[in-house]
Amino acid sequence: MNTSINQKGDSQVAIVESTDILISNEQDALDLMASVQYLTGCDKFIINQWNLTEDFFELKTKLAGDVLQKYTNYHMKMAVIGEFDQYDSKSLRDFIYECNQGKQFFFVADEQAALDALHGVK
Repeated sequence: MNTSINQKGDSQVAIVESTDILISNEQDALDLMASVQYLTGCDKFIINQWNLTEDFFELKTKLAGDVLQKYTNYHMKMAVIGEFDQYDSKSLRDFIYECNQGKQFFFVADEQAALDALHGVK
């Protein structure tokens, strides 16, 4: 896993790069959060869709909800870059829509959209 920091004013966003699945369960999510904060000092970060297990996108597993709840509790913000149109689940589409309306989690198509979303929140 490699990390870099994008800074805009006083806002810093960690960009996590890896070809591996980084979050396959709740503990992985906590470990990733701790690593990002330790390595970069950032409370906002970007990962790619392929860094999440497919179970994350199956809402019935509750993994997405559990991860987002943990990150909310620890004031960590995350943007996921990917192609989310491939999922047929109306529940998942609604979940992604609701996340994108908030200030904590974003599901976007590219790195610039992720940076814009995360730099735009405090």
